[in-house]
Amino acid sequence: MIEVQFACRDEKEAERISEALVKERLAACCNILKAKSVYIWKDRLCREKECIVFAKTSEKKAKQCEARIKELHSYELPAILFVPAKASKEYEKWVKDSVK
Repeated sequence: MIEVQFACRDEKEAERISEALVKERLAACCNILKAKSVYIWKDRLCREKECIVFAKTSEKKAKQCEARIKELHSYELPAILFVPAKASKEYEKWVKDSVK
């Protein structure tokens, strides 16, 4: 199981992308958390309110999930992280079954 994490401009964008991933069976579920981000972009220090999405998927679907996020995302360079995840056997089975 993989958790795909990515930041979004706002809650509306996070929900739109999350819904697409789940409806298209690229993710079993997505959690959305509000966050404050500090980063440098094009030589400028930025402080932004963002939403972080935690999408659960299978290793087989991770690259398709990434491609779809990039298609739907408003950022020029969205931060997309792949985090190997361990969960209960029942939950991992549910994730795998959900993205078949």
